[in-house]
Amino acid sequence: MERLSISVAEPHHYADEERLTIAATLHRLQLIAFSPAGSTAYIVGKRLIDIVVSIATLLLSLPVMLGLALLIRLDSPGPALFCQKRVGKDGRLFTFYKFRTMWLDARERFPELYTYSYSAEEIGEMYFKQPDDPRLTRLGRWLRKTSLDELPNFVNVLLGHMSVVGPRPEIPEMLPYYSDTQLMKFSVLPGVTGLAQISGRAALRFQETIHHDLTYCYQRDLWLDFQIILRTIRSIVYRSGAF
Repeated sequence: MERLSISVAEPHHYADEERLTIAATLHRLQLIAFSPAGSTAYIVGKRLIDIVVSIATLLLSLPVMLGLALLIRLDSPGPALFCQKRVGKDGRLFTFYKFRTMWLDARERFPELYTYSYSAEEIGEMYFKQPDDPRLTRLGRWLRKTSLDELPNFVNVLLGHMSVVGPRPEIPEMLPYYSDTQLMKFSVLPGVTGLAQISGRAALRFQETIHHDLTYCYQRDLWLDFQIILRTIRSIVYRSGAF
């Protein structure tokens, strides 16, 4: 009998030109003055909530995560966990964890979906996620709809790379499409859920998502975080904007 192994997919390796573009944008991000980080009480309170919620979630969901890991391994070839470099607070790159929802060779099967090359008109109208994404496995499609694929995100929260509430972490390839003003999004920790996730989620255009993320950066406080968490639970139950 095969022993269950929760291995991880290899992160994407960038071409030289792509790496230089990302590096230039990260440098630009570090030169921009961002909004104040908030009061000490807010920062400490938010971190305490993150630690308590992430530990509780990981412990309570452990049997579910083990079961999902087994189902993912049985449903399609490849590891259960997916690792990817994402952009965190102050432009720091970190390894982002989630359950794998796509075919392991999706990049080879659908290279056109990994070019990340858009005109100004396209970037203004695009939806980053597709309702009929061909890269998704049968189980992966269901995991996306239920948001169960995001459970490993709480490992990132516990490690301090993410918060329970904040803008969703961006992939480095999309950084060149942010204006200097929009880069303020990276002045806060990315989150498992955020204002965009309760305002339309995947049904939002790329620019609409950034707008909600910036609104959160300006208005953030513990009461707003609490409201977002409650509305996130409702969105998951009703699967609002999920595909």
